[in-house]
Amino acid sequence: MKQYTEYNISQAIEAITRGQSIRRAALEWGVPNATIRNRLQGAQPHGEAAQGQQRLSKTQEDHLAQWVLTQAALGLPPTHSQLKTFTKRILAVREDTRPLGKRWVRAFLKRNPSIQVQRSRTIDSKRVNGASTEIIRNWFHFLQIPAIKAIKPENRYNADEAGVMEGQGENGLVLGSAEGRSIQKKQPGSRVWTSFIECISATGVVLPPLVIFKGKSVQQ
Repeated sequence: MKQYTEYNISQAIEAITRGQSIRRAALEWGVPNATIRNRLQGAQPHGEAAQGQQRLSKTQEDHLAQWVLTQAALGLPPTHSQLKTFTKRILAVREDTRPLGKRWVRAFLKRNPSIQVQRSRTIDSKRVNGASTEIIRNWFHFLQIPAIKAIKPENRYNADEAGVMEGQGENGLVLGSAEGRSIQKKQPGSRVWTSFIECISATGVVLPPLVIFKGKSVQQ
């Protein structure tokens, strides 16, 4: 299994153009001599050489990758199945109705390292839509009020709500930006929801969590 990348190859070739020997550049950047010699003779990277065999053009695939990142940013990250369905629609425009291979998604992710498989965390759509820059920025204005600034850090607490929707798994695998470890996914909020309220102070003191179940009457 190779341990070098296209960056290593480009840096080795650049060192050779500055007068360094092939053997020395190969050793310094961890690239086989044969690979460097082939590139100097005009050989293309495997990904570029195989572009003519790909079902989607480079432009189409770039747009598809951007669509995935946009959907993830909106809280609607696509699954593998949704990605393949969307790709089939693009191919259908060119009357290409052949099924995608079993390893197509894996190859797509390899060609687009900005996207990776992530574990989703379900979050209510109202919370996603309410976390806009304008709303959050206005909230920080309250911290400048003299009476609020006078409150000591140990008396400042922040509460956060999370929960589990009955009948639906908490986590799932979706596609999103490679810059994060997990991604939030909207859910409609129309099913029974059990809430968990957590509270922590500015100095790190944590209160016991509060669990709220849906009920029709208050128990004595």
